[in-house]
Amino acid sequence: MPVPPPQTPRSHAPRTSDLDRPDVLTLDDVLATDPGRHRVLTGDRPTGALHVGHLFGTLQTRVALQRHGVDTVVVVADYQVVTDRDDVGDLPTAVRDVVLDQLAAGLDPVATTFFVHSAVPALHQLMLPFLSLVSVAELDRNPTVKAEQAASGRTSSGLLLTYPVHQAADVLSVGGTLVPVGRDQLPHLELTRTVARRFNRRYGRTFDEPSALLSDAPLVLGTDGTKMSKSRGNAIELRADADTTAAALRGARTDSEHVVTYEPDRRPEVANLVLLGALASGRTPQDVAAEIGAAGAGSLKRFVTDALVEHLAPLRARRAELARDPSVVDEVLARGAERAAALAGATLADVRRAMRQTT
Repeated sequence: MPVPPPQTPRSHAPRTSDLDRPDVLTLDDVLATDPGRHRVLTGDRPTGALHVGHLFGTLQTRVALQRHGVDTVVVVADYQVVTDRDDVGDLPTAVRDVVLDQLAAGLDPVATTFFVHSAVPALHQLMLPFLSLVSVAELDRNPTVKAEQAASGRTSSGLLLTYPVHQAADVLSVGGTLVPVGRDQLPHLELTRTVARRFNRRYGRTFDEPSALLSDAPLVLGTDGTKMSKSRGNAIELRADADTTAAALRGARTDSEHVVTYEPDRRPEVANLVLLGALASGRTPQDVAAEIGAAGAGSLKRFVTDALVEHLAPLRARRAELARDPSVVDEVLARGAERAAALAGATLADVRRAMRQTT
C-alpha cells in the first residue's frame, strides 16, 4: 500500500474560505465523524495510462477512504472519452488498464465498486430531466467547461457543454454524498448541488445535496514542468518499468541554479522533482531539498529515481500479477455494474415517481 503523503506544501493546502463552506469537507472531517455514513463517487476517463500524478493526487485518497470504511464508487467514464476527441483508440484495453492500475494501487474490489459508464443505462436516462433544470447560460459560463474546451483546442460539442450535467447524473444516480475534487472543480459540484436542489423544489424531496471532499494532495507536475499528461509526453506511468522511469527523470527539466531548494513558485521544475522525491520517500520536501542542497540537479534526479522506483516496485509487481488473469477485471466490472445498475435503477424509479411518470 502506498505510503501516505508527507506534509502538504502550503501553496496546495485548501484555502480557509473554502473550508468555511458547510458543503466542503476535508478527509479529516470525514474520518472524524462516521465514515460509514458516506458514499463517495469518483472516477476517471480512460484516455490513457494512469501516472504518478494520479497516484499521489487521487489514488492514495481513495485507498484511505476505503481503509476507513467509506463506501467508494469509481466510475470509468468511457462515454466521456468522446467529449473532446474523435478517435477513442482501443477503449476496452484503456478501461482494463485503468482498473488494473487502481487495483495495483491498493483498491479492493470487495470494498470499492468499479463500473463502466456504458454498462449502466439508467444513469444516462437521468440526463434528460436534469438538463431541464439548468440553463444554457449556466453551462456556457461554467469555468470547468471553459478549461476543458481550452485544453482540447476544439469547438465545444453538445457533450462537452453538458459535461457537468452528466457528472451530476454520475453522482446522484448512485446516491453519492461526497465527491473528491480540487478547488478548480468546485463549480462542477456546485452544479450537481443545483440540480439536486432544483429537482427537490420542483418535484418534491428526492435527492440529498452532495458535499465536496476537498483534496489537499499536492499537485505533481510532468517532467517538463507543466500538468502531467500522457498526451504531452511528460508523464511517468504507474505501469512503466524501472528503466523507463529512470529515463523520464533524467530528461526532467530543471533550471540554471546549482543549489537545490524547494521554492514551488520561483522554481517550479526543481520543486516538482523535490516533491516527487519527498512523496516517494515519505519525507517532507524541505528535508529532501536540504539533504541534496549543493549536490545539484544531477544528484536530485538520482535521488528521485531511486526513491520512486523503490516506491512503485510493489505496485508494479501486483499489477503484473493481476494482468496475467484477464478474468480479474471482467469479474470486478461485472460485479460493479450489477451494483451500480441497481442503485441507478432505484434512483430513476424515484425520479419517475416524483415526476408522476409512473402509475
